[in-house]
Amino acid sequence: MTSAQLSVGIIIISLGAGFLTYYFLSDAAKEKKKDYMGELLGQLMNFVIYMWVGKIVFNLSVFLKDPLSILSYPSNSTAFYVAVIASIITVTIKSEMGKIDSIPFLHVFIFVFLIASFVYEFIQIVWNGNTYSLNYTALLAVLIILFVVVRDRITVYRLNILMFVSWSLGTLGVAFRMPFTMVFGYTISPGFLVFFLVACLLLVLYKRRKVS
Repeated sequence: MTSAQLSVGIIIISLGAGFLTYYFLSDAAKEKKKDYMGELLGQLMNFVIYMWVGKIVFNLSVFLKDPLSILSYPSNSTAFYVAVIASIITVTIKSEMGKIDSIPFLHVFIFVFLIASFVYEFIQIVWNGNTYSLNYTALLAVLIILFVVVRDRITVYRLNILMFVSWSLGTLGVAFRMPFTMVFGYTISPGFLVFFLVACLLLVLYKRRKVS
């Protein structure tokens, strides 16, 4: 098994842990949970497609000469950024069309993302001996505890904002302390963290304003 295959396997295991944890611990009705999980899974599949598109675009000359050779090119951080931006746009459009309720969707995303990220980083530490990610793993542990403690005390809308701000600022803090910060194996720049925070907050605030 190659390192790329191993990395993909760890990501799949981590996401599986995130989905299972949400399914068993969420207070939502069973049918609602299935709907939310199905929507999130669909968006994750879109994310993978967007990653491939980004990889092709930024290796276009190679793709035009030998399309199959692009399979051997690992997706880099630029392709990851493209996928994140495209996913935010997709969720925004679907929200505008009434096909998705962004507030509960983002709530489920946060739940699954935190658990999956923690499992991924924990495996990296235990299996691969990657102690470099200890600071980020500790941040994730704190955020999970915060999420569990406050989720029944504030509205979903406020919880979404709290978690987005806490994760973004916390990860920024880690980024400034360390030479680089990685999320699911992709290097994330401080500038992109700021962009992600602003984009997600604008989406949440805009949806809240429309509902009001």
